[in-house]
Amino acid sequence: MAEFSHLDSENNPSMVDVGAKTVTRRTATAQSIVVLTDEIMQQMSGGDIQTKKGAVFQTALIAGTMAAKRTSDLIPLCHPLGLDSCKFSFRTEGKEVIIECTTSLEAKTGVEMEALVGASVAALTVYDMCKAFSHDLVIRETRLLEKTGGKRDVQRHG
Repeated sequence: MAEFSHLDSENNPSMVDVGAKTVTRRTATAQSIVVLTDEIMQQMSGGDIQTKKGAVFQTALIAGTMAAKRTSDLIPLCHPLGLDSCKFSFRTEGKEVIIECTTSLEAKTGVEMEALVGASVAALTVYDMCKAFSHDLVIRETRLLEKTGGKRDVQRHG
């Protein structure tokens, strides 16, 4: 039978004890993709989408950073982490906005959930700010691209 890391000996949910782990430099990069409409893409100016609510990518960066910093408040059993860095990139390919969030710190546990939450909330913010133009928006492919510094590294392409 498989043993689950977040269950104690009595099968109750439990935060993983990381006390004996070694502090290492840990990084993670996650990606979310938002598919927009032609009408929304026409609002692009100076590398950002301009709406009545403001600059979409700038606002999404702030929202994503705030969310990454509060991951342990949102995801049960996640350890609270003080991030050393949370960086975003936004690029467009056709009608897609590719959002990448990279988080890092020196700690005993990884930061992949922080990167995933940051990318997800940034995508939700893009959706929220653009929905006045159209509700034909799609958020897709939120996934971990890379993580380093833990038991095993992960590297995904494309």
